[in-house]
Amino acid sequence: MNKLEVAKLYKTIKKRYSNFDASLQAVEEDLDMLKDIPYDVAVSNIRQHIMTSDFPPKISQIRGRLGEQLERERMRRQTADLVHKMADARSKAVPPPPGMKEALYARLNIQH
Repeated sequence: MNKLEVAKLYKTIKKRYSNFDASLQAVEEDLDMLKDIPYDVAVSNIRQHIMTSDFPPKISQIRGRLGEQLERERMRRQTADLVHKMADARSKAVPPPPGMKEALYARLNIQH
């Protein structure tokens, strides 16, 4: 996050927690600890925090578990890609030629 994003995030937190320090000094002091966190990840963490806690968030709660979040996002993208590939394969699928299934069953000695 950049300084403007931290300030915006702190303003959001201040709306919910009146005793939260959202001053320019707090933003500048905390920026170094938050600069590697994407803004949307921090917003998501704060939303979750607001829904589950009566106390203002600490830096660790704003940061959240970035590794887990990135892994979930990677898995979400992989799943979407797999679903797309499966749908593409399904659209290209065709039935076997006439008689092929019966010939295969005969070779395998399977009664159908």
